[in-house]
Amino acid sequence: MSSHPHRPERSESTEDHLERIHDLVERNGYARVSDLAAELGLTRSTVSNMVRRLAKRGFVNYTRYRGFTLTVEGMAVAAHIKDRHHTLTALLGQMGLEAQTVAEEVEEIEHHLRPQTLAAFSALVRYWKEHPTELKAFRRYLIRRTAA
Repeated sequence: MSSHPHRPERSESTEDHLERIHDLVERNGYARVSDLAAELGLTRSTVSNMVRRLAKRGFVNYTRYRGFTLTVEGMAVAAHIKDRHHTLTALLGQMGLEAQTVAEEVEEIEHHLRPQTLAAFSALVRYWKEHPTELKAFRRYLIRRTAA
């Protein structure tokens, strides 16, 4: 199994753990099992087992009973996950969906995108940022379609 940051062999659980670890490390300089368990709504035992697996796969620097951080590879994977999350959030937001809908949809679909699909979405986000009149035209089109 390859651990390249842009390949989809990672489970949703692995990606969710890495994303939250990254958030905790950015906030605190380290992550702890108890904090990660609280963030994910999981038991400390479940999180501890996952962190050990992540360490074996080279994503996490982990010493039992101490805080842990991401390895260089773990940081690259987490950065990719964050970028994917940001792209989807921006795209759905540009389309005019409500914030709660955007958050729920991103969580549902973010783990299931192929790299070429994400690249196309990213290009569309950039295009609409660079061409706001095109975005406005699209949103007017959506409103007309929904009203019809």
